[in-house]
Amino acid sequence: MRTLTQQLTQYAAYHRDRRNIATHFVGIPMIVVALAVLLSRPAWTIAALPWPLSPAWVLFVGATLYYLVLDVPLGLMMVVFSAVCLACGQWLAAQSTITWLASGIGLFVVGWVFQFVGHMAYEHRKPAFVDDLVGFLIGPLFVLVEMLFGFGWRPALREAIEAEVGATRITPDRATAAHHGR
Repeated sequence: MRTLTQQLTQYAAYHRDRRNIATHFVGIPMIVVALAVLLSRPAWTIAALPWPLSPAWVLFVGATLYYLVLDVPLGLMMVVFSAVCLACGQWLAAQSTITWLASGIGLFVVGWVFQFVGHMAYEHRKPAFVDDLVGFLIGPLFVLVEMLFGFGWRPALREAIEAEVGATRITPDRATAAHHGR
């Protein structure tokens, strides 16, 4: 299994433009909440559990265990994020079928629009998951880590990632580059 630094470095290689990263700050949480909403139905009551078990719980518990194996402090932060997503997902799944589907599908589609706009308009590179499906799991962790880097958290980790893939930047768009003869 790859280390936290290796996983984040591989994912970061596809995300060097700050505007693309900004779209991920919106799109990835929307997609994660959408998955919590859509996968919170069906739910089964099991006597030994204080909450209904759903596919969302299976997905989020599995992902969170993976995050904890990669890094305990980050895994614990992802526990909090996952709990909020699951609570929202369960609440929306308990609403009418139209509310459940409209909110889940709406969040999912709009979240992916943000993702693809970031990659097509700013990064000019395909999403990381195209080459490595683990990118689906690393995306939410990447957003959390990028936010924490903004607060000065773990500068050695940030430096290790940037030593491999370079610092984030604003990439000139193609029209501007063509206009300036680049």
